[in-house]
Amino acid sequence: MLLGGPEEQQADVLLETPINLNSMINKYVGFYCYSVRISLITKGKPFSLKECAISLALAVGLITGVPSLDWSSIAYAASPALPDLSVLISGPPIKDPGTLLRYALPIDNKAIREVQKPLEDITDSLKITGVKALDSVERNVRQASRALKQGKSLIISGLAESKKDHGVELLDKLESGMDELQQMVEDRNRDAVAPKQKELLNYVGGVEEDMVDGFPYEVPEEYQSMPLLKGRAAVDMKVKVKDNPNIEECVFRIVLDGYNAPVTAGNFVDLVERHFYDGMEIQRADGFVVQTGDPAGPAEGFIDPSTEKTRTVPLEIMVNGEKTPFYGATLEELGLYKAQTKLPFNAFGTMAMARDEFENNSASSQVFWLLKESELTPSNANILDGRYAVFGYITENEDYLADLKVGDVIESMQVVSGLDNLVNPSYKIAG
Repeated sequence: MLLGGPEEQQADVLLETPINLNSMINKYVGFYCYSVRISLITKGKPFSLKECAISLALAVGLITGVPSLDWSSIAYAASPALPDLSVLISGPPIKDPGTLLRYALPIDNKAIREVQKPLEDITDSLKITGVKALDSVERNVRQASRALKQGKSLIISGLAESKKDHGVELLDKLESGMDELQQMVEDRNRDAVAPKQKELLNYVGGVEEDMVDGFPYEVPEEYQSMPLLKGRAAVDMKVKVKDNPNIEECVFRIVLDGYNAPVTAGNFVDLVERHFYDGMEIQRADGFVVQTGDPAGPAEGFIDPSTEKTRTVPLEIMVNGEKTPFYGATLEELGLYKAQTKLPFNAFGTMAMARDEFENNSASSQVFWLLKESELTPSNANILDGRYAVFGYITENEDYLADLKVGDVIESMQVVSGLDNLVNPSYKIAG
C-alpha cells in the first residue's frame, strides 16, 4: 500500500555531498527521483527511467530557472508540489518527537514557550565538545529559569480551570528541577544533564497539555460516529525480534495526537483495544519505512464485524493557522503548497496511515513508521507532508526501529494512557 525501493539508496548517496549549487541540484534530482518512487510504489508500480527523467527536469527547472517539462498529459502520477527555493534552504527542521508534539498542542501561551525553548536548546549545547558544553548548558538553564520566574503568573492564568491544580503542581516540580539541573552543571556532571533535561521537558509538556480546555473543535458530521481520540494517548508496542544479535525484544512508546488527527488516531486506538495488531508480523522493513497492519486474507484492512465491510478513515491533515483538519484531500490538491502541517514527517519514527495512492480516503489498518529524514528539505517541503495522515510519533526506543525486519512479531500493543479520550469505541459495541 505504500512507498520505497532501491533507488532510495542512490538518493542517500547524493544527500551526503557538500552543499553548493551543483550538489544542491544533484541532491534535488535524487530527492525527486526518490519522491516519484514514493508516489508510484503504492500499488507496486515499477519505477521507470521516464519518471526519473521527469523528476530531473523538474529539479533542474526549479533551481536553474530552465523551464521544466509539461507533464500534464501524463496520467499515472500527479505533479508533486514544488516548494520554492527559499523554503528549501530555510532553517533546519525540528526532528525531536517530543518537541514536535509540544508545538502541535492547540495552545497560545508565549510565557511557557519561552521556558520551553532554552530547555530544548540544551540538546544542541551538549553537542559542543569538552567543558564548553556545560557553559552553554548553564546559559540555557539560566534563561529558562528567568523566563519561568518572570512568566509564571501568565503561565498559571493560561491553565484550564479544571486542570489548574495539576498544572501548578507540575510548575513547582519544573522550578525545583531546574535548580537541580543548575547544581548538576556547577558540579560538572555532564552525564546527568540529558536525563534531567528530558524530565523537565516532560513537565513542560504536561503544563502545556493542562492549558487545553476540552476538545477545541467539532469533527465533521460524517465522521462523528466513528471512534475518535479527543486528546492524546500513549501506546506501548512490544515487538519480538528474530535472528538479530543486537536486540531480541523491544517496547516502543507511541504517543498519538488526537488533537490534530482525531479520526485517524481514534481508529488506531480502537484497533489496539481490539488486539487487532497482537501477533501480527512486521510486513515491510526496507530502510525507508517499517510497516504493518495488513491482515491475513484478501482484505487489505480491518473488516468491522458489525458491518462485515472494511472500515476506512479519511485522509486527515491539520495545518498551522487552521482550527480544524482538512479531510479527504491532499494539500497539493487543495493548492496549499506552502502550508505547514501540524504533525510533519520530521522525526525518525513518525507514524502515519498507509493508503491507496489514488484513493485519499482508503486508509484502514495499515500503518507505517518513517525511518528516513530529509536533510535537503525542512518541514513541510517534502513529498510526504500533506499527502499522508500523520497521527503520532514513537518517543521511546525509536532508534531500534531500524533493527526491525519482515517477520518480526508484534507481541502486543497496549494503551497505557489516554484511553478515556477515546469516544465511540466500537470494540465495546461489537466485541
